[in-house]
Amino acid sequence: MNDIKIGDNLELHCYKHNGKINSISDKLTVIDIQDDYIVCGDFKTTIMESDGSTHKTKEPAIMFFFKDRWFNIIGQLKEYGIYFYCNIATPYMIDENVIKYIDYDLDLRVFPNGSFKILDRMEYRYHKKQMNYPDRLDFILKYELGNLIEMVRKKEDPFNKKSIEDYYEIYTKLIEKEKE
Repeated sequence: MNDIKIGDNLELHCYKHNGKINSISDKLTVIDIQDDYIVCGDFKTTIMESDGSTHKTKEPAIMFFFKDRWFNIIGQLKEYGIYFYCNIATPYMIDENVIKYIDYDLDLRVFPNGSFKILDRMEYRYHKKQMNYPDRLDFILKYELGNLIEMVRKKEDPFNKKSIEDYYEIYTKLIEKEKE
């Protein structure tokens, strides 16, 4: 994995199916590396959108990128609880300290009480037609959305408060160490 280790800082590049960059995040800190996923944290990270506009994240986030799953999961530590934003996307790859994946528009928003909402269905349909997503890809994306919803319903990791809080504690310790 490019000799990535805990404490390393990486960029994040999100692409669309046509190969165009969708967004770039300037700094994610690696907080865990497993055989099938990597966990990163960020706070006040600068994100540049495809139109050139930039903004900073407003709350700390713990992000899970999977090698073999077609989604990534962002746990957002907000004032009123932990929210999750899940992107239906390709499995990640790391290239020269950059995490890369292709985003496929469909998103799942999970609220602190465990309820959820599927987002951006119209955008998905539009891009599916515009970029000619193959039927096999459409099947995989919808199948993985179903798997993701099942994980939420079962409160599987990382869809629980303790998992996110434990990773956030690791993240804050790494950031403090980096400041020394």
